[in-house]
Amino acid sequence: MQLADLDMNKVYTYADYYSWKFAERVELIKGKIFKMSPAPNPYHQQLAGDIYTLLNVFLRKKPCRAYFAPFDVRLPRKSNDDKDIYTVLQPDICVICDLSKIDKRGCIGAPDIVVEVLSPGNNVKELKNKYEMYEEAGVKEYWIVSPQNQSFLVHTLEDGKFRLSPLKTSGDFVTSPVLPGFSIDLSELFRNAESDD
Repeated sequence: MQLADLDMNKVYTYADYYSWKFAERVELIKGKIFKMSPAPNPYHQQLAGDIYTLLNVFLRKKPCRAYFAPFDVRLPRKSNDDKDIYTVLQPDICVICDLSKIDKRGCIGAPDIVVEVLSPGNNVKELKNKYEMYEEAGVKEYWIVSPQNQSFLVHTLEDGKFRLSPLKTSGDFVTSPVLPGFSIDLSELFRNAESDD
């Protein structure tokens, strides 16, 4: 089977998604197929890798774990049965503190933190469709990193809705109430990525 063989107007489930064996990476949002952008550029990968490394080092000997794409995050609405799951996302990075959500196929349920490093081809998807899904699922923090603008946005869930923090740029620090004591120096983060651009 090829991606081109699928009806892009049809609604699919995780049971369908898990059976596909084609090379292209896709995500499901409310049962609709979204093609993922081509392989990210080195700047995107450097930023995502640096953020993952900072999280991974911080989380050693702590109950939470960080995971790096490709890693399926299934967001069930009614049941955890594969045929009832219509949203499967692959965030660049996610942090999961309830390790019972982890199984051999990824995560089932909302991660505590989701990090998306934007690529030119996926900004609308990240900022609209995924935002809504992460908010609805109960993700505690949704971090959006823009390599183009060298900016960092943190959406924090409060009373079921995301609240946007002030825009952070080089010179600022990113902290997280989910991970007390964790901090990212954006001057250092963006300088490291620039050096490999």
